[in-house]
Amino acid sequence: MEYNTSLPRLIIPEYGRNVQKMVDHLLTVEDREDRNRQAQNLVEIIGNLNPQVRDVPDFKHKLWDHLYIMSDFKLDVDGPYPAPDPETFEARPDDMPYPASSATYRHYGNITRKMVEYTAELEAGEEKEALKKAVANHMKKTYLLWNKDNVEDSVILEDMNRLAKGRLKLNEVSLSEKSDLVGTTGNKKKYSKKRKKRYKGKK
Repeated sequence: MEYNTSLPRLIIPEYGRNVQKMVDHLLTVEDREDRNRQAQNLVEIIGNLNPQVRDVPDFKHKLWDHLYIMSDFKLDVDGPYPAPDPETFEARPDDMPYPASSATYRHYGNITRKMVEYTAELEAGEEKEALKKAVANHMKKTYLLWNKDNVEDSVILEDMNRLAKGRLKLNEVSLSEKSDLVGTTGNKKKYSKKRKKRYKGKK
């Protein structure tokens, strides 16, 4: 019995082993005119077996490229498109720069850092004071979602002051209570009342 693991590797597995065998046979055809004709027919077969490829712009070009690739770039035919350069497939893509961020206060997130920075750069006034309190409350909420335990307001304000590099006066900022930021007690009570009503209705 033949197992796929003992067979040669499929260059493009999506097309299946039968298509790969036809490509391998095409390489053995000595008559150039016959080889050109069979290559054209094989491209039509690949397109019919994989109709989803037709949704791609210039899909004929893509099919011919795949034919060359499956032949390991050894196919010599007079196709409508030039054979692709093997080096373009071997070249490694350029490294993508990874966004660097400090590990300090990571639980607040980069957006919160930017919010603190923006607040620190604002001119003194009502907008700055309102934004200081809003950002501080957001930091407290983020901390509670991350830690679950309660936290002193002084800890949040100290963290905010360090993120702002001492450019914010936070002595007079008062923060909301934990229940106002992440409280779910009310929802639980409503949910339990609904369950009780349903249970009574079944009796």
